Amino acid sequence: MNIHVLPRTIYLTRHGESTGNVQQCIGGNAPLSEAGKVYAEALAEYIDNENISDLIVWTSQRQQTIETAAKIDAPKEQWKALNGIHAGTFEGLTYQEAAERYPEEFAARDRSKYYYRYPGGESYHDLIARLEPVIMELERAENLLVVCHQAVARCILAYFLDKD
Repeated sequence: MNIHVLPRTIYLTRHGESTGNVQQCIGGNAPLSEAGKVYAEALAEYIDNENISDLIVWTSQRQQTIETAAKIDAPKEQWKALNGIHAGTFEGLTYQEAAERYPEEFAARDRSKYYYRYPGGESYHDLIARLEPVIMELERAENLLVVCHQAVARCILAYFLDKD
């Protein structure tokens, strides 16, 4: 269902690589790595060259999305709903640490990523419910850049591609 009647452009990007990504950590609120900073610079240059009128930038409340969008010359809004999946007790662990400390949980996650809920955290199913109000606002928005996390980008992209 698309309820927007006027043409507009929605850009969707994952944040630049974070130090947590380099360390293969699950979740987290980490600063950008050097490669992430290069990506943020390139993104800002690209957006500037596109000369998009009335662009608004949405980020999550996590450091890596805020830093990725920092040099873009446009109004910015932080959305808690755009934060990545909350990984509960896995938050901040590396994938290897999670597999070693919680082998049964880690195996359950691999069997059903959509319905698997991290202990004390969320599932993709929960994330989709959290994103519903964001998607309604996306439908009403004008030109927009959304800087978010991988799982969030997957869900938003699936909505716009009408995928289950």
